[in-house]
Amino acid sequence: MGQSDMFIREIRIDWDKVDEDSYVRDIPSIHGIRDLRLHSNVTFFVGENGTGKSTLLEAVAVAYGFNPEGGSRNFNFATRQTHSELYGAITLIKGVHRPRHGFFLRAESFYNVATQIEEYRDGDDPKWYYERYGGRSLHEQSHGESFLALMQNTFEEKGMYILDEPEAALSPQRQLTLLIHICQLAAGGAQFIIASHSPILLGIPGAQILSFDNGKLEPVSYEETESYQVTEMFINNREYFLKRLLDETMV
Repeated sequence: MGQSDMFIREIRIDWDKVDEDSYVRDIPSIHGIRDLRLHSNVTFFVGENGTGKSTLLEAVAVAYGFNPEGGSRNFNFATRQTHSELYGAITLIKGVHRPRHGFFLRAESFYNVATQIEEYRDGDDPKWYYERYGGRSLHEQSHGESFLALMQNTFEEKGMYILDEPEAALSPQRQLTLLIHICQLAAGGAQFIIASHSPILLGIPGAQILSFDNGKLEPVSYEETESYQVTEMFINNREYFLKRLLDETMV
């Protein structure tokens, strides 16, 4: 997918539209952004908790027209207004094509989205309605099953998908299943922007990885991500790693 074919090509932030006392001004990695160009149809936001990756991801999703708590652009509900005002300062530079489908998936509010899906059924025949969600209500599946069922049955080629820690409910095996699904959809023209800590998902070939660590936003390789480095260190030196950690905590 060339940049002109991507549904979101650039993310621009006009800081004159952000209140002087807004907390987002105190997030160094975000406050340094003026113009962020996306170079791949799979882009990862990575970084330690609190570095701003989910804040920016949410703002991009809302600026694109998604419901802050998740869902497609047709979802319109709110259980709690917690999103920042950053979305109002964001301009998205879009490609020449429009997506056929889209979804904003976030782990922390997925229960609310699943509940809203039930309400949207509004008397429709359950057998027909649930076909798009793996054949049964998302509430009747485990958290991981429902995550994967939604993504496998509703995500399409030529779609725009913004995902916040999709690995949260998935076993390593299911993360591999999701990796394959993302790669297949991306090859068919879908675009993904994903905040993730998963060293499995981050391994998607050709993905653009943007790190929010060290107080600035910068591109990194897969091997430079903390998720990869910590996982590799633990697996290759488990006994030594645990001894050091436990000895330090026992002092």
